[in-house]
Amino acid sequence: MEEHASPIAERGTLGLSEEARQEAQHRYPVIAPLAAQELVSALDARGAAALLGMSTRSVYTLVARFRASGGLMSSLAPGKPSGGRGRSRMPERVDDIVTAAIYDTYLTRQKRRIVRLVEEVQLRCKKAGLLAPSAKTIRRRLETIRAEEVALRRDGPRSIAARRLTSAAGHGPVPRGPLDIVQIDHTPVDIILVDEITRLPVGRPWLTVAIDVYSRCIAGFLVSFEAPSATSVGLCLAHTGVDKSSYLDGLGLDTEWPIAGVPRLLHLDNAAEFHGEALARGCQQHGIDLEYRPKGQPHFGGVIERLIGTLMGLVHDLPGTTFSNPAERGTYDSDATAVLTLSELEHWLALAISGRYHHEVHEGIMEPPLSRWKRGIAEHEDPRPVANSREYLVDFLPVVRRTIQRDGFTLDHITYYSDVLRPWIANRNRCRSFLIRRDPRDLSQIFVLEPGGRSYVTVPCRRLERPRISLFEHRQAIRTIRAGGRAQVDEEVIFRTVEQQRGLVKAAAKKSRAARRQLARQTPVRESSVDRVAVMPAIETEVAGDDQAADLVPFPMERW
Repeated sequence: MEEHASPIAERGTLGLSEEARQEAQHRYPVIAPLAAQELVSALDARGAAALLGMSTRSVYTLVARFRASGGLMSSLAPGKPSGGRGRSRMPERVDDIVTAAIYDTYLTRQKRRIVRLVEEVQLRCKKAGLLAPSAKTIRRRLETIRAEEVALRRDGPRSIAARRLTSAAGHGPVPRGPLDIVQIDHTPVDIILVDEITRLPVGRPWLTVAIDVYSRCIAGFLVSFEAPSATSVGLCLAHTGVDKSSYLDGLGLDTEWPIAGVPRLLHLDNAAEFHGEALARGCQQHGIDLEYRPKGQPHFGGVIERLIGTLMGLVHDLPGTTFSNPAERGTYDSDATAVLTLSELEHWLALAISGRYHHEVHEGIMEPPLSRWKRGIAEHEDPRPVANSREYLVDFLPVVRRTIQRDGFTLDHITYYSDVLRPWIANRNRCRSFLIRRDPRDLSQIFVLEPGGRSYVTVPCRRLERPRISLFEHRQAIRTIRAGGRAQVDEEVIFRTVEQQRGLVKAAAKKSRAARRQLARQTPVRESSVDRVAVMPAIETEVAGDDQAADLVPFPMERW
């Protein structure tokens, strides 16, 4: 089973025979862990060679090919039969010398010329008493090595050539089973949506999506008009963790989407929304490790980037698509053809994911994602379940700290009170500041971590008759009030201003696209995907005790 380098990964699954596909699957559990190591030791290479029945040189070749392909299983498929086109006709000992010389002499940062490689091969063959191949043969042998590997070894991973040639999936960590590694990212969706009421164009929404790297199944998503934020990440994680049967039933979909549970590792980019206290504390609470892409190496995390490209390709078939760029769009009028609302796009995405994407053969793993998930569940331990979906969401909501006052807690000029606060108010001189979470989509309540640190208490707005407003509306009201010359801002004025603004926006919605988008953003009563998954239970959650919490290193305050 001697293996030579060949651009097999470029052929994808369609170009592989059943025998080649099975051989690639056989090699994957041996080669993938080696590829995850920074340096493959000779001992590990010999062990892998014994398991696979090949030489250590072939093991190194497979590892390099697997890395260069971005972790595609298809890169491990056997090449064409010996002696055929694209395969070496050199005797094995000569081929070994040529391969070693290529890696020792040519594929180094010294960037030696090919003529120097030819000289080195001739010298080594002479010492071994072997007939050296011609320069043309050596060049052909060199051409069988993937351009990605050549660029990485000669120019380094941060070079322009390496970034351009390296597969988008990069060289990230290799998952051990379902939900072992989950990647999350955001993208504007390539489509213009319309208002729920007026059916007039509103603009492009944002998509936050999570993918299970092991199975390539989509673990959860959020579609919203809000730009990416800590809340977007939290809501996407909440959707990732919970059973989606109720969600699909609520949409009227008779499909299967069994992906649910707590991921072991979250793989993220370096955007600000991935570095806040809410995400860090939520992950600490649920035992989730965080790993960020190395700076200057954007090809890391490419599994999620490929997924986004796949989803946008599906979106390009919808009316109102903007396509990927103006050149591709041409004269197509996205606004004039737009027909879908935000909720309708969410419905369409849920169907596209659970009814189509999960069932189509994925080139990276050479089988449907759902089949890979089910096989992984059968062969590995089940992912940790989420015991309480609403509690799980709260643990990822943005965090603030406030001291308790005689009338409860005041956040941004809004006072929150409940009788449950009475014992804390009575002892407020001995209480330190409280950790508070709130959902920026709905400021009608907050979640307060009790002093013992064992549970969250839901505390409503003191004036229960207040309407639900979003943080977006609240900030708009504050700006309007201060622009009107008022130095002092109180709760009554804020809510009155919000009501007035809602009326103005609704009146302007038929005239202004900006107003319609503002209306879509500020309306807090629209039921989200997470809201449909879970009914609000009593929020009880195990967290660090008060003494332990005091020892935690504080995070910088984050903006919502």
